[in-house]
Amino acid sequence: MPEAHQPAAVRPALSLQPPNFAAKDPGIGGWRHLFDQARGADAAGIDRLVVSDHVVLGEQLGHYADPKKGGIKGGVQPTGPDGQWLDPIVLLSMWAAVTKRTRFLTGILIAPLRRPATLAKQLSTLDVLSEGRLDIGVGVGWQREEYEANGIEYDGRGKLLDETLEICQTLWKNESASHRGRIANFDKIHLNPKPAHPCGVPFWISGTLNPNVMQRIVKYGSGWIPWGDDGMNPLEGIKKIREALAKAGRSAEGFETTSYIPIAYGADKKIDVAKTMSVVPAMVAGGLTDLRVTLELPKSQAAVEDLLTPLVQGFRQAAGRR
Repeated sequence: MPEAHQPAAVRPALSLQPPNFAAKDPGIGGWRHLFDQARGADAAGIDRLVVSDHVVLGEQLGHYADPKKGGIKGGVQPTGPDGQWLDPIVLLSMWAAVTKRTRFLTGILIAPLRRPATLAKQLSTLDVLSEGRLDIGVGVGWQREEYEANGIEYDGRGKLLDETLEICQTLWKNESASHRGRIANFDKIHLNPKPAHPCGVPFWISGTLNPNVMQRIVKYGSGWIPWGDDGMNPLEGIKKIREALAKAGRSAEGFETTSYIPIAYGADKKIDVAKTMSVVPAMVAGGLTDLRVTLELPKSQAAVEDLLTPLVQGFRQAAGRR
């Protein structure tokens, strides 16, 4: 079984998710602010930048609010079917070129929509060029139309994800790799460059903690991105994951879990940093390692740095970081 990438210890991280989408086409040159925002976040000390994924959009976007269809209760898509969604891997490669220290995470990449060996090559290349700053959150998504547009079976997407992760980790860990499976068969295949870490790019598994997702986490996961009802109480989910890891003979040390910090505003409509970060000690004590904020960002690098620096300082103090 391929070994998941799991560092010995992690420190609490503050993540930021600038939108890699727009409701309307901003036109050529209309995305340049994303580079300045990444530079500003990097300079301010943000630990991780997060992007999301849609390859195509169908017209039944209301399904996103239906847990039975893979959505989330009350969920609302941020754009209509004609929304503009940048490819996350391409965008992260651009961010890697304009930043120095911040890590990157897909939240999430719909991995079953990609051919496994090609995906392994793209991710290992990005990881090497970013000097090991890549984490990949993966899930099956919720939109049947995305699978149909790619000629991929929607109902078997969980098994497709499992085999995709298996193939990626096999190619990353072996100089001469072989695999027998449902979607690919190969013998003595060589994929290079390898990722920066010998165990490969870390996979963070997204989903509610049903048996299939739990098995996926134990087998392939370096982290968990909560979803659905489990996202409302991730600390309980962390306990379940720790038990499952222990049962499988894996240490929970270094395992990552993400959640959101709600932004609190004062009467002056400015961010109340102390109130915003007051929830952090309990979140960290409960096992959360990656705490994410979402907020409207200015477009210039200097303004982004000015906005985020107090948040970073407040977070580090609340999380016990120096």
